[in-house]
Amino acid sequence: MEKRLKVIEKDDVVIRFSGDSGDGMQLTGTLFSTTSALFGHDISTFPDYPSEIRAPQGTVGGVSGFQVHIGHKQVNTPGDYADVLVAMNPAAVRANARYLAKGSTIIYDSDSFTEKQILRAGYKSDPFIEDKLDGMHLIAAPITTLVKEALKNSELDPKSILRTKNMFALGMVYWLFDSKLKYTEDFIEDKFGKKPLMAEANSKVLRAGYYYAETIQAIAPSYRVSPANIEKGIYRNINGNQATAWGLLAAAEKAGLKLFIGSYPITPATGILEEMALRKDLGAKSLQAEDEIAGICSAIGASFAGSLAVTSTSGPGFALKSEALNLAVMTELPLVVINVQRGGPSTGLPTKTEQADLWQALYGRNGESPVVVMAAGTPSDCFYYAFKAAKIAVEYMTPVVLLTDSYLANGSEPWRIPSMSDMPSIKVPWAEKTDTAYLPYDRDPVKHSRKWAVPGMEGLEHRVGGLEKTVRGSVSYTPENHEYMVKIRDAKVEAVAADVPDLKVIGSKTGDLLVIGWGSSHGHVVTAVTELQEEGYNVSAVNFNYIRPLPNNTAQVFEGFKKLVVCELNLGQFANYLRIKHQKYTYHQYNKVQGLPFTVREIKDYCIIMLEEK
Repeated sequence: MEKRLKVIEKDDVVIRFSGDSGDGMQLTGTLFSTTSALFGHDISTFPDYPSEIRAPQGTVGGVSGFQVHIGHKQVNTPGDYADVLVAMNPAAVRANARYLAKGSTIIYDSDSFTEKQILRAGYKSDPFIEDKLDGMHLIAAPITTLVKEALKNSELDPKSILRTKNMFALGMVYWLFDSKLKYTEDFIEDKFGKKPLMAEANSKVLRAGYYYAETIQAIAPSYRVSPANIEKGIYRNINGNQATAWGLLAAAEKAGLKLFIGSYPITPATGILEEMALRKDLGAKSLQAEDEIAGICSAIGASFAGSLAVTSTSGPGFALKSEALNLAVMTELPLVVINVQRGGPSTGLPTKTEQADLWQALYGRNGESPVVVMAAGTPSDCFYYAFKAAKIAVEYMTPVVLLTDSYLANGSEPWRIPSMSDMPSIKVPWAEKTDTAYLPYDRDPVKHSRKWAVPGMEGLEHRVGGLEKTVRGSVSYTPENHEYMVKIRDAKVEAVAADVPDLKVIGSKTGDLLVIGWGSSHGHVVTAVTELQEEGYNVSAVNFNYIRPLPNNTAQVFEGFKKLVVCELNLGQFANYLRIKHQKYTYHQYNKVQGLPFTVREIKDYCIIMLEEK
């Protein structure tokens, strides 16, 4: 058994893989995450892509990163600062220097630190001195040279040989954390099963990196993180887009409906459409439409025909869908619209995260056009809120907008796969033929929802469309009828509050400060507040997943605190919404609009200022 020079036991460690887009950092991070999850760590990941598809190589703008936070205890965020950085070029060092923990380890490909590459990254001479990183534990590994040496007898061409550099770096990190190679070797064998030369090369380079780190024994200290104590069950590592798709598949099965998705590919939402397209075995039908409008219109048609209908997009596409979403409101058909938010406006930051589409979801349509608005909080949360969005859409016969974002869509965490028997039922409000004339807009007295009649149901023929209707389905221009229909559609959305669970307060129900988040701010807010509580501060947290309608106990929760602060990745949209809905209270704001999620440190620092102010 090998003897390591120094091993540090830690509750959690943050690792960042970083390099050019072509260096395979996303795959490297994913493989390390999967190995950690299979070992039993709790994990949270943050893939960070360049905004440009083909950004110039060697520049900071072209850096692609993947951060992994592994822990023995519960992990809610990808971590603020990296304990280990794998840097494939100088630009990777420059892009990540401010996100390194004190005394962290930097493994870098010394072959890429040429004068040309150093200058291209914006340095003058020595990146580590200029960024004051010379106090870190620096591991200079000639990765390019060693990969060429390992594969010198390979039949692969030089370009293909260099594509395996990420496996060498991964092997070094596996040694650093005393991880097993088996899971990655199994992946390589499966991925390159039809390309034995590539499979052999990647596995050989992976082992070469591992044994190089073992031989030089320069990576000291190495780390050991024990498995997490988690609930027993069957787990898999899942990202937000996959979880969203699976939640909708589960809802369709539970409701006994066919699932249809009509969408146009758009970053970062495309993964939902791709995942659905793989599920023909579960009866899912997917349409890659020619544009955003066709996507939502095809979904409305599918809903009219009796399917559980979905359309997915991001902010720019959501704008294009607004007129058709109005039609779904007017026809009162069930529809789930998923907006995977990204930095805007316009094309904005296609690969970066933001929470700035909230008001667009709430009010981005003409006329009084109410829809239910929900937001997922974690990657695995996307499963449950997609399921609940479908349940509400069907049972209340109304469109539901589910907000996720790039951080959730691409980030991953372990997810305990539920049993379908544990999922709540979905009661489809089918119309039934009676002796009296069918009234398509006759309503449930509590939910205010109409019945669902689809083509082919004898005796239930009726009109739907974008013109105002009477209860009988005939077109009406009567002012009083229009006002009644507007109010009843609004009342239907507000009635959903009966199915919205109460806000859960993390901490005491009274205190000096309540930190309010919504959607994907969940992990950072909860972690920051938990740490503040451990430091003796009288602070609590809530995170909203139901935006319209809000939970019924919202005011009751707010009443227990001296100060309220809303943390969100925009300029204050949820804070302003709360000012409309609950005007009694004063809302302080902590906002960030950088295309990046919060850090726990940022939220803690702001909260301490708030707590110390008199």
